[in-house]
Amino acid sequence: MEFRKNIETLLNTFLETREDLFLIDLKISAADDVTVILDGDNGVTLQDCLDASRAIEFNADRDEHDFSLQVMSAGLSEPLATLRQFNKNIGREIEVMLTDSTTVEGELAQVDEEKITLILRYRKPKDIGKGKVDVEEEKEILYSEIKKALVVVKF
Repeated sequence: MEFRKNIETLLNTFLETREDLFLIDLKISAADDVTVILDGDNGVTLQDCLDASRAIEFNADRDEHDFSLQVMSAGLSEPLATLRQFNKNIGREIEVMLTDSTTVEGELAQVDEEKITLILRYRKPKDIGKGKVDVEEEKEILYSEIKKALVVVKF
């Protein structure tokens, strides 16, 4: 437990110097493999990962505790986990799996402390006559209802 606290302290000290970066996850395996996943308001560069790695590597006592270290950015396959990540992705298309296992896809329009708001765009049959009409509606989703949220990548 002391080893984890030491790594957390070193990482937090680094993040205080880089307010544009934030921690997504810190994993330490039983074999002392340390994995740090970072994200940033403007993305994460290779240099950002190197700087974080050095901040931990150069300040941890290897004689006291031997470990392996991996620092990486949150990739597109990583689910959105923090309010800051949701804020960063306003205007992008996201897919949200709800706790009831239904899926909703839409443009992330707003984010606050309790919920997100998506703009859903779809076509539906006209009420009268043949054909379809374009529909745009807002849907609010509480964080407690979100099982997983991913940014949709379109090619």
